[in-house]
Amino acid sequence: MPSCLVVDDSKVVRKVERRIMEELGFTVFEAEDGQKATEYCTAQKPDMILLDWHMPVMNGLEFLKILRAMPGGDIPKVIFCTTESEMSNIMRALELGANEYIMKPFDAEIVKGKLEQIGFSI
Repeated sequence: MPSCLVVDDSKVVRKVERRIMEELGFTVFEAEDGQKATEYCTAQKPDMILLDWHMPVMNGLEFLKILRAMPGGDIPKVIFCTTESEMSNIMRALELGANEYIMKPFDAEIVKGKLEQIGFSI
């Protein structure tokens, strides 16, 4: 079963994302900020990461930079799930290694479509 790390400072958003990913067949782990996500990814690499941009302690973009520099950090597929809509920021995230980008709010069909676009067969 593929694994997914859900990284968001909102407990409600993490719960929604967890439900979506579990329904799609993923084992789900959670982190409330980029620092906790870094600690998790240092110990093990998930197959997939749903990543928020705006979080305390360490934001999503900072985490993405650290992740991609780690040994094996190129393995997880990363989808930003955020309210950040500035095109220059979206392009920056993709340039730094995000595989896809979803605007909040979203639903299971949107997530499923993005997962299929980046190579997961659901």
